[in-house]
Amino acid sequence: MLFELVFELHEGDFVVKYVIAKQLAGKRIITTDGEELGRIVDLFLNEVNGKIEKVLIEPNPDSSLAMHAAKDAGGMMTIPYSSVLDVKDVMVVDRRELSSA
Repeated sequence: MLFELVFELHEGDFVVKYVIAKQLAGKRIITTDGEELGRIVDLFLNEVNGKIEKVLIEPNPDSSLAMHAAKDAGGMMTIPYSSVLDVKDVMVVDRRELSSA
């Protein structure tokens, strides 16, 4: 089952979302072909429906995919959450979807 944040907007939801995001921070992100893309820094949530839209990543300097990806001024990159296939000890992402993004 994929990790998904969907909450009704009630007072206190921010705390729940923050706790879950904090638990994911630092997890490694691995592509379907085994390349370590980087580590999770933060999540971008849709403020209306609470769903995760993007994942902010500290890129792995040894990753060829990360090396060619667009980065912000701080050197971080984002990937669409739709590319996430599974989250357990690591986050697994579909490389094909990243290549087409």
